[in-house]
Order: sequence, then structure tokens, then C-alpha cells
Amino acid sequence: MAIEHTVKSFDDELQNLTQVIERMGGLVEGELQTAIQALIRRNVELGHQVMQSDSSVDELEHQVSALSVRLLALRQPVAQDLREIVGALKISSDLERIGDYAANIGKRVVAIVQTNQFALPASLPRMGWLGQKIVRDVLQAYVERDADKADLARASDEEIDETYNGLFRELLTHMMEDPRNISACTHLLFIARNIERIGDHATNIAETIHYIVRGEAPGLARPKGDTTAYVTMPGGAPAGKTGA
Repeated sequence: MAIEHTVKSFDDELQNLTQVIERMGGLVEGELQTAIQALIRRNVELGHQVMQSDSSVDELEHQVSALSVRLLALRQPVAQDLREIVGALKISSDLERIGDYAANIGKRVVAIVQTNQFALPASLPRMGWLGQKIVRDVLQAYVERDADKADLARASDEEIDETYNGLFRELLTHMMEDPRNISACTHLLFIARNIERIGDHATNIAETIHYIVRGEAPGLARPKGDTTAYVTMPGGAPAGKTGA
């Protein structure tokens, strides 16, 4: 619930900060949707589009930083006001990273079109849908300042991890069965890893929302189901983790 202050300009500045975060969230959600569509349709134009749109997200992050520093310096906020401002800084950072990962997916789509035409595993578009859903859910929780909704979104990240685990093993199997699949599958592994990381940053946002609303961190440990670090290749060598 918003707090009304005796100085109306303070309320206006806090509202402006919230609106910038909401605009940033809308752009990031759109980026991710475009990136997943680019992947499913193998559309190079959409891949380039999502890469180019990332600069707008970066600009909004700078705006959040400037507004937050101004509020901290001039208003000396406490209690919920302070949590709102610090939370906005943290959320903008996570949104910026989600935008980066969406742009990385766009880059991989551009590259994958030039490789062997390997059919997308069915679990990859599903993983993309799960990533879009958790981002959409945490953004809605932020708009509504709904800690319960944020907690539900946080818990859903485990499903993304589980899907990633299965996809990781499936792609490794395709690479071992036919070396011609290695290039395409490597790009798909990077894409899957980017979606998994998007889920992690959305989970960070959910935890920040919980803190903003209730003044404390979520009570239960974060569910985490990524076990790919323990996957071994034939001969017992660890498969390792893919990066961004």
C-alpha cells in the first residue's frame, strides 16, 4: 500500500520511479517474447530486432539509477520508502540482465540459422514459455505489490531448472550420436542456459518484491533444480556448464 507524504513532490518522484521500472519491465518482457519467437521461427530479422532493442533497456536502467540516487540524497527515506528505492535499484539491475540474456538468444538465433538444420527439441520452446511466464508474473506482482504472487513466481523457477536439466542431457546425446549436430546443439545449449539464467534473475526480482512489501526476505530457501554441473560425458569427464 502506497504511503502519502506531506510533501507531494516526494510522492510524485516515487511514482515516477515506479513507472520507469514498469516501462523497463514491459520492454524486457517484449524482448524476451521476440527472442523466443525468433528461435521458434528461425527468423534472423527478429533476432537482430531483439539485439537492437536492448539499448532502450540500458537507458531506462540509467534513469532508475539517477532517480534513486536523487531520492536517497534529497529525501533521506526510511522504512518502506527506503525499501521501495533500494528495491527499484535491484529490480532494474535484474531486468537489465534479463534483457542482456534475451539479446544473447537473438544473437544465437542469427548464428544457428547458418548451421546444420537441426530440429528444435520440444522442451526448448516450452522452456522459453516458462521463462516468459515467470517474468510476466513477477512484473505483475511488482505492479500490484503482491508478495504472495511474487512467492508463487519464485517457486516456479524450479520447473525451468528441471526442464533445463532434461534438455541439457538430450542435446549432449544428439551431439555424441552425430558430430554434425555439434554446432547447432552448442548454440541451443547456450540459449537454454540463457533462459535458465533469466529464471534466476526473475526469482531475484520476486525476492526483492517480497522484501519491499513485507520488510524481510522470503522465509524458505530458494528452490534450485539445476543439476547440469554433475552431468558426465562418456569416460567420466564432467560435461561442464554453458555460459551466456
